[in-house]
Order: sequence, then C-alpha cells, then structure tokens
Amino acid sequence: MDNIEGAREAALKRLKDKRDFKSHVATYLIVNALLVVIWAVSGQGYFWPIWPILGWGIGLALNAWTAYFQKPISEDDIRREMERGV
Repeated sequence: MDNIEGAREAALKRLKDKRDFKSHVATYLIVNALLVVIWAVSGQGYFWPIWPILGWGIGLALNAWTAYFQKPISEDDIRREMERGV
C-alpha cells in the first residue's frame, strides 16, 4: 500500500509541475508581448525587449526540463545515496 501512495504522490507532483509550467508559459507570452507593444509604441529603435525575453526564456527552459524531462527520484536512487553517505 505504501508504494501505491508514494507513486500517487509522485504522479501528483508531476501533474502539478506540468500545470505550473503551462501557467508560466502563458505569463511569459503575455508579459513579453506587452513589452514588445510598449517598444513598438514608444518609437521602436533598439529592440530592448530581447533581454527580458532571453533571460526569462532561460528560466522557462529550465522549468520545462523539470516539468517534462527530469526523472523522479526512485527508491533505488534513495537507497544508493544512503549507502554512499555511510
């Protein structure tokens, strides 16, 4: 029964991470679109919105890695780490 509960908690965490990532993407798109509009309305010139787009984009990429590609910690991982620390 304990394994089922642990698997459920891990699945719930992955689902939450994915939902949070989708919210992060929506916020990223809205805010950066607004910055581009401000740039366009203010006379254009040097495209300064590239800096927040790139900087935030790096954070967004790391968030995507965590939500979709990072393996969950397994019992074997925990056991190996405990043995290494002894």
